[in-house]
Amino acid sequence: MSPLQIVPQEPQAQSAPPVFAAPGEAELDCVVIGYNDPPFERYEELIRRYGDDSEAYRDLKLSFVTVDGQNLNYVELMNWARDQAGEEGSLASGEIPNLAAAYLTNFLRRKGVGAEYVNLFQLEKDRLRELLDREPEAVAITTTFYVLNFPVHEMVEFIREHNPRVKIVVGGPLVANHCRNFQGDELDAVLKDLGADVYVHEAQGESSLVTLVRCLKQGGDLSQVPNLLYLKDGSYVATPKLAESNPMDEVFIDWRELSDDDLGATLQTRTARSCAFSCAFCNYPTRAGKLSLAKIPTIERELESMAARGNVENVVFIDDTFNVPLPRFKEFCRLLIEKDYGFNWFSYFRCGNSDAEAIELMAESGCKGVFLGIESGSPTILKNMSKHATIEKYSRGIEMLHAAGVLTFGSFILGFPGETEATVQETLDFIQDHPLDYYRTQMWYNEAGTPIHERRDEFGIEGDGFVWSHNTMDSLEAMDHIERLFLTVREREWLPQWSFDFWIIPYMMGKGVSRKRFRRYVSLANQLLRMEIAAVPPAEKARLQKPVVDDLVREVGSWELR
Repeated sequence: MSPLQIVPQEPQAQSAPPVFAAPGEAELDCVVIGYNDPPFERYEELIRRYGDDSEAYRDLKLSFVTVDGQNLNYVELMNWARDQAGEEGSLASGEIPNLAAAYLTNFLRRKGVGAEYVNLFQLEKDRLRELLDREPEAVAITTTFYVLNFPVHEMVEFIREHNPRVKIVVGGPLVANHCRNFQGDELDAVLKDLGADVYVHEAQGESSLVTLVRCLKQGGDLSQVPNLLYLKDGSYVATPKLAESNPMDEVFIDWRELSDDDLGATLQTRTARSCAFSCAFCNYPTRAGKLSLAKIPTIERELESMAARGNVENVVFIDDTFNVPLPRFKEFCRLLIEKDYGFNWFSYFRCGNSDAEAIELMAESGCKGVFLGIESGSPTILKNMSKHATIEKYSRGIEMLHAAGVLTFGSFILGFPGETEATVQETLDFIQDHPLDYYRTQMWYNEAGTPIHERRDEFGIEGDGFVWSHNTMDSLEAMDHIERLFLTVREREWLPQWSFDFWIIPYMMGKGVSRKRFRRYVSLANQLLRMEIAAVPPAEKARLQKPVVDDLVREVGSWELR
């Protein structure tokens, strides 16, 4: 395989992409696929190949339980319990419209490109077949939640089987990570493994996709489309980079025009791109560029379009720093109070960038829950992470949120450079001493390109991904601490990551399950998970499981889902 080549381009194309004529509005030019949530059994088998005692598999074990001889994540456990109770209908957190797919479809349509989207690949294969029969020019696969290639493999094979003529385009974080971590022959190999025809490797990439689809429609030359990697003569060639800037005030979603179908009671959206901070464990600001904010009137227009659908009850804002800057956040809360849409809303929230007025306003405006990226209960580790917060600010913020009736989820990272048994204990104490409703601790993932790598020698960082060591801890020790913490903490409920992140709560509320009843389910599931992590002997586990499983089936079986 040959290293990537840079394709020569005319000088004028370096400042602006070529403009191809817009297609007819009635035509289907591009199908966007939101998310492939492969059967958990397949994923579990894949990760288990690393070894039962590997960090990756031990991390996954904190997301599932074994009941009735089956390994079930928490969503599958819900559905199993409903089946045991004789209830019909299954639950899937991915039913919430995939934001990347909804946003991209909206963007394409605004540019005159005929587009439709498939939200969940596993549940909408028949719809995808029908769309492929309409001979679109391209199928665009988003990769927001993927860290491995295999979810893309299945979709590529399906598309090839049902329409070998359509061009498959892949973009998003998975492609960005590959382009950052591999070069030359290695990048060639990993892209061939994905199996698509074209890759978009720009941080935003929406405009590049528009230009690509128009080029395909008119039989143009792909070398004239910026920000692409595409297969030519057996290897991948790269067209020159052209940074995109798609203003947030021009790309908001009009939910009235997105679909005639019922999108459900819970929608998610964003009002900003990138992040205002530069935490040492995260490369998102580097990938996403300068923070870009939508103005309040733009947010109002999108909320009006949600309200016009008539059945939206919950809105999830996925902005990494939703309450930054604080004056804008307060203006947003006042807008919701004034308009009285009736939405519950959920978001990320930074305790270190708030005050009592903001929390009063958010509670009054309908905020029901926030995701707190606390990361550590140790001042030393917070400093190493370049977190612009203090334990004191976290404590005060959590107490005020709790008093205002806003549900809190605390996210923590264990094993970051500088971590010791003493700093882990500080985190454990923090979780136990503060009124968090839910929490989760994850092992630090050693990713190249994050700011902490500039201090690699200082901390003695070696390895990558799930397998690493530094001067004060290694990855296996970190997993030991995470499991110990999970078995130790009481009163704060663990939320596993796989298909069951914090955003499952608004989804379940939209299905008619109250916060109280959802917490009861999580508590019972966590009792089962503790037996797994504690490696209770099989005979004793069977005896202890039965009453918990019986309670769980009664609880879930009594839910009246909408």
